[in-house]
Amino acid sequence: MSPVLAGVLQLLALTAALALAYRPLGDHMARVYSSEKHYKPEKWIYKAIGANPSAEMRWPAYLRGVLAFSAVSVLFLYALQRAQGILPGSLGFSAIDPDQAFNTAASFVANTNWQSYAGEQAMGHVVQTGGLAVQNFVSAAVGMAVAVALVRGLARSRTGELGNFWADLVRGTVRILLPISVIGAIVLVACGAIQNFAGIHEVGQFLGGSRQWNGGAVASQEVIKELGTNGGGYFNANSAHPFENPTPFSNFFEVFLILVIPFALTRTFGRMVGSLRQGYAILATMATIWLGFTALMMWTEFAHHGPALDVAGGAMEGKETRFGVGASAIFSVATTLTSTGAVNSFHSSFTGLGGGIQLLGMQLGEIAPGGVGSGLYGMLIMAIIAVFIAGLMVGRTPEYLGKKIGTREIKLAACYILITPALVLCFTAVAMALPTPPHSMLNSGAHGFSEVLYAYTSGANNNGSAFAGLNADTQWFNSTIGLAMLLGRFLPMVFVLALAGSLAEQQPVPATTGTLRTDKPLYAGLLVGTIVVITGLTYFPALALGPLAEGLAS
Repeated sequence: MSPVLAGVLQLLALTAALALAYRPLGDHMARVYSSEKHYKPEKWIYKAIGANPSAEMRWPAYLRGVLAFSAVSVLFLYALQRAQGILPGSLGFSAIDPDQAFNTAASFVANTNWQSYAGEQAMGHVVQTGGLAVQNFVSAAVGMAVAVALVRGLARSRTGELGNFWADLVRGTVRILLPISVIGAIVLVACGAIQNFAGIHEVGQFLGGSRQWNGGAVASQEVIKELGTNGGGYFNANSAHPFENPTPFSNFFEVFLILVIPFALTRTFGRMVGSLRQGYAILATMATIWLGFTALMMWTEFAHHGPALDVAGGAMEGKETRFGVGASAIFSVATTLTSTGAVNSFHSSFTGLGGGIQLLGMQLGEIAPGGVGSGLYGMLIMAIIAVFIAGLMVGRTPEYLGKKIGTREIKLAACYILITPALVLCFTAVAMALPTPPHSMLNSGAHGFSEVLYAYTSGANNNGSAFAGLNADTQWFNSTIGLAMLLGRFLPMVFVLALAGSLAEQQPVPATTGTLRTDKPLYAGLLVGTIVVITGLTYFPALALGPLAEGLAS
């Protein structure tokens, strides 16, 4: 079987698997967030944290819950890393340096999981399982909670109440993420992923000699890293490591985990607003962009530019021979179009245009299908922008799901879409202008610029993947990327929740013959165009200096 055909068949099988899971998972999540019943274990958690899960919150109270929980999480994870040297199960590793501990704490709490360290050489069992793995669950649940709050804002009327953050956080963790993770961990263990608390030991190598490796609860952390679109690897090689991703089937399963909740949330959205067709329109937009990007990536990496690539069947540099070009391209697009950041190949070694596709996928806002929760609320913000543009074109007050998009709503949406590009471009410009940061670049010219642009794009968009040609373990990059991750995660949430509160207070207006139908293919096409044009206008100059220049020169 040719490598191209194998890649196409994998893409078709993945699409079929996602389609099968779409309806049951989407409906289940809608029931979880609409239920008024609290399970006994959930009541124990509420009692322990002193929360009343039945009390409705307006958007300022909901936001305070998000920020307070996240601030405590950052402090706890930072302290855990700084105390690693005296903790049991540290495997002899010392405390993490302050700047790196801050970067890692910010990264995992912001659902970014950017790693400026090698996991098997820095983190012991307690930090990995009691700190990082826990944040993989709760940071994902926070994103889902904010998305559900925005959906409630669209579904409710004449009230500013958006639900209860603590109930949404606990339910998302206990009823959605934990059960799927248990099943997924069993599947990965069956595939050959390791799951133990072994210490450091010698492992023989095929060509002779040996190397030290440590064990760990890898399978259980691997499944939530993908399911929660987190991406932090137990080992430095991430999903290219055979302990994390041992077989082609495990690779397929991990890509499925990355995509399944973000896509299924569109059905949850349709259920909660009372119109499945609205959910299908958002799904169609996400799927169009995802399939388009995947096709482009496979084309760029399979394109032959010489005898070596002809023999290899594509651009195999930096790609796992176990998976090949097709599976690596699919994984790469899935991880950069979501806020995952897991990798099964060396992104810096992709072709120039392939690296540009990875960058653009993150710069879209990671909304196709995006991160767990963040992809849905990012896409709904773009849907509001698209409705506003359509309203300007026909001279009519824009409406979305019966809610008028007025001055306040469009200002909040505009602030949302501007904050991340501002962080990316400003931090990149400063890094390139200062004398010290460029010394971390392993490449000069357009590719070196792409490495820095990729780092801040990955951080501010809460992706976490790296171009891997940049030494980011410096005080400058640890501090600035840490700030970019925190600001890129929580400032947009401020605007999302404020917008949700504003929409929830409105009285729905009845649809008329002049109302734009937002459940039709025409609107889905408008939404795709809006996303591409806004992102292109924002990032094109930077992309022209990096991946486009490199790709056109090759």
